[in-house]
Amino acid sequence: MAEPSAVEQRWLQAARDFARRALPAREGPDGPEPPQLDAVLRCLRSAVGGDLPLGYSFISISDLQRQQRMPCCSHLTWNTNEFKEWAHQGQGALPMQSALPRTYLILVGYLTDGRQEDKEKLVDGCLYVKDNTGIIPCELLYFQLEWLDSLFLFPSWSYIPQTDQSATGYVEILVDPVPVNLPKEVPDSIPVTYPVSAELLLTSRIPCKKRSKLTVAGELARLGPLLCIRHKTFFFLFLKCFTSAVWVPVLVQKPNQLAWHHILQLGRSYTITGLSMSSLKKSGHRMFVTGVSSCLLPYCAEQVREQPLDSALQGESTESSSLETAEQLSDSLELGVEEERPRSTKESKIISYVGTVTKILNVQAGLFLLDNKVCLCLAYQQLLNSARGLRPGACVELIDVHLLQKPLVSFPFIVLGACLSSTVVLKSFSRLSTPYQPPASSGNLYLQLLFRYNLGMPLYLWLVSLLEMFEERFSCFFGRHRPLLRSTHQNAGAAEKFLVPLLQAVVPDREEARDIYNEILAKVHQCPLQKYMTLNPPCQAPSLSAVCHVAEQKSWEGFSPSQLLSPLEAQHMGTQELNRRLTWSYYTVSPGSFQPRLILLGVLRVSSRSSSLQLQDKSSTLPCVIARKDGSPFTHTALLGSLLQVENYQLIVERFLQTDFPSWEHLENLEHVREKKNSVYVQFYFEDVQVLHAAEGQIQKCLRSGNSSSLRKKDDGSLTSELEAPEAKMLKLEDPKPDTHRDENCQGGQSSTRRTSCVSRLFLVTQKEGLMLRNYQLPGEKVGEGRELQRSFQATVLWLGRPQLWSHPRETGNLPELEESGCDGEESVTRQEALLLFMRKSLRWFPFLHLDGLYRFIVPCCSDLEVFDKLCFPPVPAKFLSRSSCPLCLPVQDTWHLQHETWISCLTERQLAAVSVQAGMDQRISSIPEVLSSSFTGSLVSFSGEIMERTLCASPKNEKPSVTVSLQKQKGSLLASGHSVKLSVSVAPGSPVMVDIYIAATYLQHLWGLLPGAKILFQNLERKISRFHNVYCTYIASSCVSIISLPASHLPFPSNPAGEASSPSLVFLSSLQPHLQNLPQARILCHLSCVLTLSLQWVCSLCSSIFKECVEEPEDLIACYLRSLCRSPLICRPILLDFSLNRKPSKILQPAPLQLRNFRCGEVEFVSQVGPRLNLLCLNVDEVEQDALSYLNSERIRRTSGHCQVEATA
Repeated sequence: MAEPSAVEQRWLQAARDFARRALPAREGPDGPEPPQLDAVLRCLRSAVGGDLPLGYSFISISDLQRQQRMPCCSHLTWNTNEFKEWAHQGQGALPMQSALPRTYLILVGYLTDGRQEDKEKLVDGCLYVKDNTGIIPCELLYFQLEWLDSLFLFPSWSYIPQTDQSATGYVEILVDPVPVNLPKEVPDSIPVTYPVSAELLLTSRIPCKKRSKLTVAGELARLGPLLCIRHKTFFFLFLKCFTSAVWVPVLVQKPNQLAWHHILQLGRSYTITGLSMSSLKKSGHRMFVTGVSSCLLPYCAEQVREQPLDSALQGESTESSSLETAEQLSDSLELGVEEERPRSTKESKIISYVGTVTKILNVQAGLFLLDNKVCLCLAYQQLLNSARGLRPGACVELIDVHLLQKPLVSFPFIVLGACLSSTVVLKSFSRLSTPYQPPASSGNLYLQLLFRYNLGMPLYLWLVSLLEMFEERFSCFFGRHRPLLRSTHQNAGAAEKFLVPLLQAVVPDREEARDIYNEILAKVHQCPLQKYMTLNPPCQAPSLSAVCHVAEQKSWEGFSPSQLLSPLEAQHMGTQELNRRLTWSYYTVSPGSFQPRLILLGVLRVSSRSSSLQLQDKSSTLPCVIARKDGSPFTHTALLGSLLQVENYQLIVERFLQTDFPSWEHLENLEHVREKKNSVYVQFYFEDVQVLHAAEGQIQKCLRSGNSSSLRKKDDGSLTSELEAPEAKMLKLEDPKPDTHRDENCQGGQSSTRRTSCVSRLFLVTQKEGLMLRNYQLPGEKVGEGRELQRSFQATVLWLGRPQLWSHPRETGNLPELEESGCDGEESVTRQEALLLFMRKSLRWFPFLHLDGLYRFIVPCCSDLEVFDKLCFPPVPAKFLSRSSCPLCLPVQDTWHLQHETWISCLTERQLAAVSVQAGMDQRISSIPEVLSSSFTGSLVSFSGEIMERTLCASPKNEKPSVTVSLQKQKGSLLASGHSVKLSVSVAPGSPVMVDIYIAATYLQHLWGLLPGAKILFQNLERKISRFHNVYCTYIASSCVSIISLPASHLPFPSNPAGEASSPSLVFLSSLQPHLQNLPQARILCHLSCVLTLSLQWVCSLCSSIFKECVEEPEDLIACYLRSLCRSPLICRPILLDFSLNRKPSKILQPAPLQLRNFRCGEVEFVSQVGPRLNLLCLNVDEVEQDALSYLNSERIRRTSGHCQVEATA
């Protein structure tokens, strides 16, 4: 034999090194033998045709897992053309996918079932390739039992890594492996019992314990899936008689026999030895159970002989462990069955199908797409092999699967569902370089909820769609799968918190549990997939972008400009006023407007542009207004970054139009609508919020949350706090005295105390100004002419106590600053006034900061108690610090955290005395009657009230917007700067006392929720008096608003889109006399006695303009007819009159003394005191039916008599 070449020698040396490292030594009669390299090389030469494959190299299992990051394949015996043809055929079903790249590697190893001597519980029925360096799962299309624990050469194989690079992949064995050693021998002759006789044994009344071990032979009629319950893995097989339809079940549960599942093929004949008989107590089903010594052999008529039935009844008794194991499994597998609905149900068809996997729909949910048209659902089986082999391009055969057509209205595919009686066979592996992502082995929320609530296919597909939506929208905020889809017994994940209440509502309590033994063993098939009905989803949770899109669509559906104005009002408007009144309107969408009902989900954030609260997901953001039902402002800073669920809400669509209608008669012609824009936001109450996932920032972890708690609903419907965990409410107060030896800069320092401690300071908000552009000049910044204004706001606060240093957690149930204040005579220091400047990232605190609130600034990772003093500017001499006229200016840093503690109204008397600001606190908020009073002297006013009407009007000529306001226009306002909004605000609905508030349109981009019906706290408005002696207010740069309560959901928003809260309330003129000057509009029941004047206006038929000059002829027949008509009972009748005060200077009601006047009614004459005649402007006239007239008259009499009784009592 010729000497090997240098290349061959190097190759052989590498092979010897591989064998010593990777191949285990074989035990021989004289001890361990050297690695079987010669046998491997002999096998290798035989496979490739004699010569050594010098172009290939050996690879160990560990090197394959560590080095190979992409899918690949190796074909030892193929040439290039054969490989190209193989790859081309694999791309037929999916031409857009690339074929597996070829590598030149030799894989040698032992086939094993993963059993280890002391870890039998880990055996899951899967097969592995193993060498000295490691072990890797493998999938084979064909397997023989004698291959187990034998050394093989694998000529063709593919390695498929996981998409998660940190986890190992698996190997697909493409062709039969070549054994390095000789196979095992099969026994010559075996006595067997055939299924016909075996069934008689199962149905006989002879006790099981008197029966002996049996050997049963038959054709494999059905093969159940591998199941694992409570760390026990097992499967069922069914052997059928060769000459009849009689079959018997066999339970395989021993770890060394689970590999049989890879050997068994439907239609083949087998012989199983060492079987005992067992029965289940609950169901009574009887079966054969394998024992430790049982063997599976291919059936060969020449090697078996039939055992007589009488001899099968003799021998040793059955082992008790087999029976006990079966009973334990029966107790543990009560998973539940879907309740049968009597109507609208459909029967699924049981079919067989062969198809190609074209897409992985959701591997965690067990959903695969076949042939681009059929969905395969394997969720009702357990994928113990982690769906290995089910990659796009693989071919599968489905036997006895359920066909369900349109189980879910929104699901686009026909569904094939595999139950526990179905068989899924992998026919060929994929030849494509497609990824592999295994389903989660534990904590799989899809399967947990499926079995917990016994879901049928329609509900399960709906559950999958909700979970997919949840992960798609919010995984970018919290990481993929965790913690959204994480679920444990102690702590439910966000997705589980969202889904469980929905499932509990649609799935009634099940009385009948899912009996998997009955599902597998019953003669008549029963399973959860047998019956179903098409499901219309009871709710939806679309993305925020979709929510906004649908709301916008609803707001413009059937929209007509004529809806915004009443005909009586519109026909008297000029062109400019008409188009201005159409410019701004709104539309409200409630949850009931969506079918199915719509649930809002979003992460609470603060907009960096507008500093408004917003809900956010991956698709978009949605501005939001949050109020509290008790009327207090929303202050829960701990909710920032939390995932919220809201079911009760109001979606508001603000609509903006640019029109050029020449007159009201053209309102139906939409050609005059030049541009349509809109903005959408949502408003809801904090009490209607459920926190699905709380933010886990550093501050929230270590600081007490105070009142900043989130709510969730208990099972009994009550509310409980979720964020107020003991760990979240603890702080330890350290020595508050400043340490002069500490680092001067709070952001520096190396001590461990600094890294864990934080400094806080308590303060009271005494004034808050609105958000606008300001020209602050901070210390250290360069002065330049081109300096841009910064969006900012400022608040005046009162420091309470000294700064506090907090370290290790400890319960603190009080406010230590208020306890120590006033005890050492340093009140001027501990209650110092300051002006806080909020810019850049600190603008996020704008929605949370409110008047009369006690807050705490927290500086994380800091131990310098002088941090607040060091950052103050401008430097003020110490002798002036105590003067209130010179407050400190403190720019709030981006890293500081704001925490709401309580309200000043909630303090105890001792704490309130320590604050020493209780004097005059209640007087800062005035009432509307006080503001309207002529004795009121203040120029800046604060009051609360309910918006009754919202009207867009022209800005007053004397109100010129400032430069700052003009610049704000450039930041995205949808209204022209020449517009203002007029809010008519009342104390309460029906109250005649109202005040008008004018807000420039450029301020409105920061003001959400100013809708009729909303109750608002207005702060620092400028009080003015018009030339008609009317009191009104304007919104200025220092003004601010807070939402106290939202409009009631029953208000007719769509019917009053232009901004009216409701119809005017019914009043009496006698009670309006003192307040008539401030009354915007009202309704009275009156009797029209006569028409004093009548005038005619002539309108041009071409341009619809009103003639300004038109001489009326004295003998005009039309005028004479109308005058006669005005004196008839057709006109002089009871009416409901909507009116407002005529505010023309000549019509203003001037104060005058009452005068005596005589009135006659028939023969009776009355004398009464009357005031000056009222001049009212008619807005609308409604007819009064007789029944309504009687009711209104009785109501007027009742109210009048009650008023008289009160006066008499007084």
